Amino acid sequence: ALAREQGVRVRGYISTAFGCPYEGAVAPAQVVTVAERLLELGMDELSIGDTIGVATPNQVTELVPLLAEKAGIERLALHFHDTRGTALANVLAGLAAGVTSFDSAAGGAGGCPFAPGAAGNLATEDLLYMLHGMGITTGIDLAAVVQASQFLATLLSRPLTSKYLQAATSAK
Repeated sequence: ALAREQGVRVRGYISTAFGCPYEGAVAPAQVVTVAERLLELGMDELSIGDTIGVATPNQVTELVPLLAEKAGIERLALHFHDTRGTALANVLAGLAAGVTSFDSAAGGAGGCPFAPGAAGNLATEDLLYMLHGMGITTGIDLAAVVQASQFLATLLSRPLTSKYLQAATSAK
């Protein structure tokens, strides 16, 4: 309520919406129940997370309409980890379902501390390259994101997982 009074939009996150490291598969009805509760609490937007990177496009295609029915498609965002290499395919499924907001991380940094073996987030560079290649205007400068990711890799003293970043830096 205080956030709304101050004009601050609030995004609620539903983690492990497609699979849980402890309980396995997550039923879409469970995710819908959590989403309904977050909406009751006054969330402006809901980000649906594939925290451990197990989602497939079919799961995205199944879940998004159920959530859109409750929240409206314009209030949904998707958050994918690329543990099994399906993050971009899942974005395509989300786009086809009408979602226009996707979380990503510079260079694919990130991860999940409570999910052993989980990879980082969908790389911003990979997402931008795909979206721009599809003719979708983002207003984001891909070259600037590459520079930021190179700086981040230096700070972390390790390479990052973005395929686009790897290609861009190896071509130099």
